[in-house]
Amino acid sequence: MFHNRRSYAANCASLAVLALATYAAPALAKDEPKPLTAWEASRTIDDDATVKTGVAKARDPLDSATSTSVLKDNEVVKLSAPSLADLFRNIPGIRVEGGAGEGLNSYTVRGLPLVNGGAKYVQIQEDGLPVLEFGDLTNMGPDAFVRADINLASVESIRGGSASTFASNAPGGVINLISKTGEVEGGSVRLSTGLDHDSNRIDFDYGHRLGDGWRFHVGGFYRRGEGPRETGYTAMRGGQIKLNATKEFDGGYIRFYGKVLDDKFPGYIASPMSVTGTNDKPVFRPLAQFNAVDDTMMSRYISDGVQVNSSGNVVRNDAQDGYRVKANTIGTDVVFSLGEWNFSERFRYSDISGQADILDPQIQFAAASTLLGYFAPGGSIQYASGPQKGTAVNPVTVSGNGLVSVSTIGHTNINSLNNVTNDFRVSRVWEVGGGDLTTTAGLYNSQQTLDREYYASIIVQDLVGGGNSALLNVKDATGRDIFVNGAYAYDDSLNGKKRVKLDYNVLAPYGSFNFHTGKLSVGGSVRYDRGSVSGTIARGTARKVIDVNGNGTTAGDRAEQGASTGQVVGIPYIAPGSSQPVDYDYDYVSYSMGVNYRVSKSFSVFARHSLGGRAGADALLFSPAISATSGALLNEDAGHDSVRQTEAGFKYRNNGISLNLTGFYATTKGTYLPTIADSLGIKTPTLVSRSYHTYGAEVEGAVRRGPFSVTGSVTVTGGEIKAAEQAALVGKQPRRQPTLLYTLTPQFDIERVTIGANILGQTSSYADDVNLLKMPGFTTVGAFARYRPVDRIELGLNVSNLFNTKAITEVNSGGGAIPATGLATVRTLYGRLISASAQFFF
Repeated sequence: MFHNRRSYAANCASLAVLALATYAAPALAKDEPKPLTAWEASRTIDDDATVKTGVAKARDPLDSATSTSVLKDNEVVKLSAPSLADLFRNIPGIRVEGGAGEGLNSYTVRGLPLVNGGAKYVQIQEDGLPVLEFGDLTNMGPDAFVRADINLASVESIRGGSASTFASNAPGGVINLISKTGEVEGGSVRLSTGLDHDSNRIDFDYGHRLGDGWRFHVGGFYRRGEGPRETGYTAMRGGQIKLNATKEFDGGYIRFYGKVLDDKFPGYIASPMSVTGTNDKPVFRPLAQFNAVDDTMMSRYISDGVQVNSSGNVVRNDAQDGYRVKANTIGTDVVFSLGEWNFSERFRYSDISGQADILDPQIQFAAASTLLGYFAPGGSIQYASGPQKGTAVNPVTVSGNGLVSVSTIGHTNINSLNNVTNDFRVSRVWEVGGGDLTTTAGLYNSQQTLDREYYASIIVQDLVGGGNSALLNVKDATGRDIFVNGAYAYDDSLNGKKRVKLDYNVLAPYGSFNFHTGKLSVGGSVRYDRGSVSGTIARGTARKVIDVNGNGTTAGDRAEQGASTGQVVGIPYIAPGSSQPVDYDYDYVSYSMGVNYRVSKSFSVFARHSLGGRAGADALLFSPAISATSGALLNEDAGHDSVRQTEAGFKYRNNGISLNLTGFYATTKGTYLPTIADSLGIKTPTLVSRSYHTYGAEVEGAVRRGPFSVTGSVTVTGGEIKAAEQAALVGKQPRRQPTLLYTLTPQFDIERVTIGANILGQTSSYADDVNLLKMPGFTTVGAFARYRPVDRIELGLNVSNLFNTKAITEVNSGGGAIPATGLATVRTLYGRLISASAQFFF
């Protein structure tokens, strides 16, 4: 009842604010200046670096004790990044483990530990509100539900600082995708196609002023194709449409907006690769018939398959469906003034659902002869799909490398990720002691639903790229089927069958002050987050033998018997009445204090200290942290993580040159769910409590001289594990944390031609917390060119990863060292992708 009343009060407040704004806001009577056309805007250089994300009030960056960056729409279009993750690699201080597709990528900032996947400490927002309340929900990251297209006005980011107190669950920073809202008159249509990969896409946008203070903007995209890796089928299909309408008045505006996203895309988990050499200097090479940079274990010959769902029913799913996400969003954004008081009200409702079929290598890839000798000595292998279906397989020469893979096809029903979010704030500027004191008070309220079902099957497939992998059958020496239709098991023993149906409620009052006098600004903010979690969870502990293929018998079929090891135990399922409750509360306080001194018009120095928090979310489920009988939180420390940060630096901006430098130190304490691999490479999510120290510096700069410009950044980080579940890990460097991240984008831009490069890289890092195997550093080089033969037409050519660099972001070798088999599963960034485009303005 408390939750319902709180939500009712927050929503009523939203309606009251809308009514008050409408009553208090006369329409603009003055003549509006003639707006830029879409063509003019595309040729306009916008050097305004003011950021309104994660702060109480947008200010000149030289007057703010924060670290911020902006990517403008024209720069986003020039880069034409293959995914949101590739675009975010251009943000200073942000480390991205990409290459997973539109979703499933991982993000962190300034060396904060990336133990789980997703974005644990960085919040991804769209138009000022979070896409999802938590950034690291299992297999459901926020990047899966937001897209960058030509309707994007800018990407704003704030690292550290006030992000801790102006957003919940964002102690590391905020990345905000801001939509165009019709200030520019007209629009464009952009057609793009892959020249060396199958991808076809159309983007459009249009904005217009209607008079009497009204304007609107509409746009979206649709794309179709195989995608950036070879799957052998149409793996990407879908798009989105966005619409907003704004009414301007003296002192503010009211905006109504909506979005419909319906998109299908593949999720690239991991791929096999040969590894030799030493742990300090490993050599990673592609396998015969399979290149992890360009290939995937997905295949045209692995599609419809039967599985056993969490209730123990036989269902049919298509492994080629990949991710299918749907998001229907409506919202309002209101800004208005009453006398000396300024009000802001943001409200959004998102109806989010979908499903995910993800093919993931389950264990280290093995020689076919080894697999046969273990499960069926003296037996045989046959193809179960593909053009050679039914023919015998030579274990020595199969796949052209003698290897097969035991892989998981995990299916997730995303029944609901619906969320309702509201952020209301009021501020006023007071004249105090010869200076200006700005005070802000706000109230944030959100309700995040998490309703999902997970189940999986395990298959045996050959190890061939190009979208040509096929399923394999195994028979014993008597000719009896052991694994039929490629099915090794109808359960994922590591994750099991699970159902989750929860509601997360967050209520967070916050406030801030900023006193500015002369060259000095002093500010502070505080936030109190109170959360409650309620619902049920269940996992498959009951078992039964099931005739999955419907042939009338389960005799000899180990998968149907749940007998991959030879002992008949049945297939797991969730028995009726076996759900357990989840019912706990948590709370934490965040604060931030900063000082900024503007030494001169072009130079300022600043310092800030902050403490931020982040709720535990679904990493706690099915763990000892929650009571299996009452659902209470048994480990109070697991309820939230904390990040304590100190940063200081300077900012310089003058005559086309800007330079920002920030030094930082952070202490992080939290509960994590890392995937820990055993000596066989079997990956098990394990709940642990750890603390980390991180330190370093971040440099961002830009130079513009006539048609020439260069932007770039360097982030240096160091750190160590200060406390862990294993004493041997204390003092080690965190996994996959490079010492150096860097970006460089030089370009030349004249009336008809633009050319440039996009250089992104990082140094080596350890693959695992045990600090044995090193992942090599890498540099990817992109290139872009734009040609405008006449006004209103722009032709483009983009190349990402021009030199087809082997950019490895994750390695699972089993035990954290080079395995005796010489095989490892890796995740890499995409290989070289070349695309051409034509954009028509009107």
